[in-house]
Amino acid sequence: MKKIFLYILFLSATTAYAQHRDYPIQAVPFTNVKLTDNFWLPRIKTNHTVTIPASFERCENTGRVKNFEMAAAKSGKFCTVYPFDDTDIYKTIEGASFSLSLYPDKKLELYMDTLIMKVQAAQEPDGYLYTARTINPLEPHNWSGKERWEKERELSHELYNSGHLYEAAAAHYLATGKRNLLDIAIRNADLVCSVFGPDKKHVAPGHEVVEMGLVKLYRITGKKEYLATAKYFIEERGHYTGYDTKSKDPWKNGSYWQDDKPVVEQVEATGHAVRAGYLYAGMADVAALTDDKAFIAAIDSIWNNVVSKKLYIQGGIGAIGDGERFGENYELPNATAYNETCAAIANVYWNHRMFLLHGDAKYIDILEKSLYNGLISGVGMDGKSFFYTNAMEIKNSADQKGAEEKRSGWFTCSCCPTNITRLIPSVPGYVYAQKGSDIYVNLFISGTSTVSVNGKPVQIEQKNNYPWDGKLSFTLAPKSPQVFNLLVRIPGWAQGQAIPSDLYTFTNTTGAKATITVNGKPENYTMQNGYAVLNRKWKKGDVVEVNLPMEVKQVTANKKVQDDIGKIALQRGPIMYCAEWPDNQGKTSNLVLPAGTTFSTEYKADLLNGVTVLKGEATAIKIDAQHNGVSTVKQPFTAIPYYAWAHRGVGEMAVWFPVTITDVDIISK
Repeated sequence: MKKIFLYILFLSATTAYAQHRDYPIQAVPFTNVKLTDNFWLPRIKTNHTVTIPASFERCENTGRVKNFEMAAAKSGKFCTVYPFDDTDIYKTIEGASFSLSLYPDKKLELYMDTLIMKVQAAQEPDGYLYTARTINPLEPHNWSGKERWEKERELSHELYNSGHLYEAAAAHYLATGKRNLLDIAIRNADLVCSVFGPDKKHVAPGHEVVEMGLVKLYRITGKKEYLATAKYFIEERGHYTGYDTKSKDPWKNGSYWQDDKPVVEQVEATGHAVRAGYLYAGMADVAALTDDKAFIAAIDSIWNNVVSKKLYIQGGIGAIGDGERFGENYELPNATAYNETCAAIANVYWNHRMFLLHGDAKYIDILEKSLYNGLISGVGMDGKSFFYTNAMEIKNSADQKGAEEKRSGWFTCSCCPTNITRLIPSVPGYVYAQKGSDIYVNLFISGTSTVSVNGKPVQIEQKNNYPWDGKLSFTLAPKSPQVFNLLVRIPGWAQGQAIPSDLYTFTNTTGAKATITVNGKPENYTMQNGYAVLNRKWKKGDVVEVNLPMEVKQVTANKKVQDDIGKIALQRGPIMYCAEWPDNQGKTSNLVLPAGTTFSTEYKADLLNGVTVLKGEATAIKIDAQHNGVSTVKQPFTAIPYYAWAHRGVGEMAVWFPVTITDVDIISK
């Protein structure tokens, strides 16, 4: 009964104000999708049993919780490094709230209530909540400024903290029905709306996320000022007059904060990648609710720029470590790739919203690429080790200073681990979507879901072994025979397209196509925006079977990507592959995959929690013992899924492989 209540609560909160304007397509709530698969369900369970408890424990041990206790007492000294450390508690509460909907846990719920009481005690009477100042207003954190909001544009992160508070509060309310955290968030949001606005204080938030958070509170409460303030924060960008508009330095010209020009004039992704992704997701939210076509045109242009010029092959964004930011067009270095895990998460949020706006499968293609590759690589299989950045190669080379060779349990700036806690349990919410009598199947994950079509329930059961196998089965069970459209995404990679642009291309295509049967008989279908549209009067027990060609694809990059000239990467289904040292005689930087190399596949249940590996033959460059001679030998080659690297010790790894010897970096040591 509680799950039914929470589902009704979710629907009422997310649709009460949608009768006016909203996304034309609505996601089927994650609470209404029950997974049974062997890929995502174990990760969600590990997130619940390991990642979330470890995150809360580390928040306790590192002083993040103590900061709230000292703020309540108005005594002590802020004891962590960054003023945004409050958000690690908020994000973990958000993840735990999602997880509670899937795994009821009284002990966890009680701990969260205790933690929320500490958050409430730290809140000032007017709603202000920012421990870096409240502990000692006379000596706040040096990023905070002497007065509230004084350094919001560049350093303080006051509104960033608020945004994550709002997101956590919305998730907690929808998961538990409790208002304790929601009321804290509302008091803070009321303060924010009273301070900022066209005829009030002017600032473009330094680190975006408050925009998305305010929208979530608007959906729950219906308070129009929350939506108006979210829109104001977005429109305030590009109006600060203190930047040097002639400078190319992203900090001096404002582009680091996406603040160098009004958002409706922005056509290229610039600056800090996480901030940018959150901004674009917030713009999509506000555009959907206000029908702001200029916002939509801007994020359409920016999306095209990212996908055609600034996206790594494993779905990562933010190539440049100096500022954790986007580089120039086609600037996608391998040795120094940054690819922050938080940026991959932001990319998922943004692309899901783009799909809800436009209904095109290309956005889910990018979401899937990030999700299955450059995002889950950020968390170890133990659930408590993490990559902050996600390398594209590891080798014994001086130009790789600072590259993460192994995962860590925590970071001084630990935004990525706590972000993982909230993303993983939300995955079921990306599987299905609906627009009237159109049901979209976006992700292929075994499980059951019930949607309502014309007021009548329709159950859908997925069965598959994705991402290792392309055979997909969908059993439909409407309460009574109904006519509706089932739109099944046919991924771009199953149609010979590496990515929806010319940034990456498959070199080997056989022309194999997806096949579809209904009740065992071939089905003629039309394609619409990347979806196979199946229209019929469905009855209980109808079975749709889709077979996606799971060939090993060789990928080349646009020649403007300098680091990838003369090289190939390997893909099978949605999974990008890499070679790692344990499988390839201790090295990968000396391997060549000549044109025409073929690969076989093998599923290994005892390797890396079960993976399909690629096998072939490589040419290896060998240096003799005296270091004055070079020879080549043929040797077996094995590639593993990119997400699974760095679980067997420190050593070399590569995603891109030269096809000729002249392109090889010969490393003797």
